[in-house]
Amino acid sequence: MRTTDAFVALRCVDCDARHDPATVTHRCPDCGGITDPEYDLDAVDLSREELESRPFDSLWRYEELLPFPREAAVSMGEGATPLVECPTLADRMGVGAVYVKDEGRNPTGTFKDRGQTGAVTAAVEHGADAIALNSAGNAGQAAAAYAARAGLDSHVFLPDRAGFTQKAMTEVHGGDLRIAKGEITDAGAEYAATMEQGAEGADAGWYSTKTFVTPYRHDVKKTMAYETIEQLDWDVPDAVVYPTGGGVGLVGMHKAATEFRELGFTDSLPGMYAAQAEGCAPVVRAWDEGADAHEAWEEITTVCNGIAVPDPGASPWILDAIEESGGGAVATSDEAILDAAIEVARTEGIEVGATCASAVSGAFELAERGEFGPDDTVVLLNTGAGNKDVDTLRSHLGAREEAADEAA
Repeated sequence: MRTTDAFVALRCVDCDARHDPATVTHRCPDCGGITDPEYDLDAVDLSREELESRPFDSLWRYEELLPFPREAAVSMGEGATPLVECPTLADRMGVGAVYVKDEGRNPTGTFKDRGQTGAVTAAVEHGADAIALNSAGNAGQAAAAYAARAGLDSHVFLPDRAGFTQKAMTEVHGGDLRIAKGEITDAGAEYAATMEQGAEGADAGWYSTKTFVTPYRHDVKKTMAYETIEQLDWDVPDAVVYPTGGGVGLVGMHKAATEFRELGFTDSLPGMYAAQAEGCAPVVRAWDEGADAHEAWEEITTVCNGIAVPDPGASPWILDAIEESGGGAVATSDEAILDAAIEVARTEGIEVGATCASAVSGAFELAERGEFGPDDTVVLLNTGAGNKDVDTLRSHLGAREEAADEAA
């Protein structure tokens, strides 16, 4: 197994046990907890100047801080996405600067590519022939693409509410698409039942690239923070507002900011803010109640599929990251979220996904509450391209125009 010099173990975030990543592939064998790649940062021979001298060509430019070297990566040039300044949004929010980190520029159009390049690379390094996962949509599409790149079979379990684009492209990439009636939890149940059957031989050998089952998705997604801080000339933003479903990227970005601080590249952490839809906001509810973990959301009433995750398994870790960073959590209505997507497209030209626009509407709400100061730098994560949700956005726009005509 090819790994970087600094990657020394998988540490369980629940029981703190440390495991050899060559033999432990997923969750902790002692307690079943989430494992997290651990690095000996003293072994990292890297400086700001060295990073600045490298081409800004993919996330693998940070290979010393990742589990696998660039030469081992199953890659399509993911990462290295633009950070776009948005002066109109800054004026609207009354802050010093607003930037959109545009993850829609990734190979399959979402930040999920960052996680799957790490997870599928791990699958190859562990000798897998096939991968499997359940997903709300985008991660399934990304997994099928990276599996195809690696020459692996892929088995993708999606809920029927997943978008047409994600379903179609999973099959275009050659994935074995399985649709479950209901929500992502129902797709997860079918995935789990099939994987259990596999343990008995029927589908043996499927390697999971599921959220927080593989340790490599959240870890490699941390590169969003590396890039953002470097793109801001090493000035840490005051706030990062992140559209939160499973919270993989939020946890990863907080980890990255902590690593940069420990390496002496920066001296502070960005406040991490979880943005959700009011129709499915288990993390926000837990934060508002001061709870250590979420309670499962009973009834999903949002059209924002990508963050419609009623039972995020890593909520204690998400809540810890928010607290440690001095951030917060916010939920807004579907109407506010979709209005925000349209506003960004019309004022800044950026095509923000319907789900991702929760970060924009959430930032507006946080600004109204006085969470941001007049000199603050706020970064909004656009985790996916607008064309992923084109039907939802166009339908909302049509409803707005119809309401305006009726009012006139």
